[in-house]
Amino acid sequence: MALPREYTNQACSMVRALEIVGERWTLLIVRDAVFGVRRFSDFVEHLGIPRAVLTERLEFLIGEGVLARVPGSGKRSEYELTAKGRGLWPVVRALSAWGDEHYAPSGRRRVFVHAGCDGEVAQSGTCLRCGEDVALIETVMTPGPGLTPSQEDGQVSAILSQPRPLLRPIH
Repeated sequence: MALPREYTNQACSMVRALEIVGERWTLLIVRDAVFGVRRFSDFVEHLGIPRAVLTERLEFLIGEGVLARVPGSGKRSEYELTAKGRGLWPVVRALSAWGDEHYAPSGRRRVFVHAGCDGEVAQSGTCLRCGEDVALIETVMTPGPGLTPSQEDGQVSAILSQPRPLLRPIH
């Protein structure tokens, strides 16, 4: 039995945020959208998420203004982060850094670099080389020592294992 999405008798901003992004898969969808995944089929391939669950999550995130449905190639729709959705990047980044610290014995899977000077971007969003606050659009994702994609991971994983600017569509 699924748990309800709402936290009754709770009235704080964190509770409301969890009602939006606290369900299984949701932050991974947001993470992949930051990485440039925009097509339904690519989310399915990369996440291994059931199609019905992905459909429900995408519709919910569109309704909450986190994602927007935009025209893609041919008759396909694609999904793009809105400003509200891009605002979740510090949350996704912090959770990734926490996971790297405690659950990545081979090291970080991804390193984020400032496109302007090639300095590493700290979890705070500041470039460790030049000291600038680095905008999401100025961040490049590079493979870290813990990223070891296998040949069975698929096309999306192969694309995301290469250095690439965040938010740039993978297709």
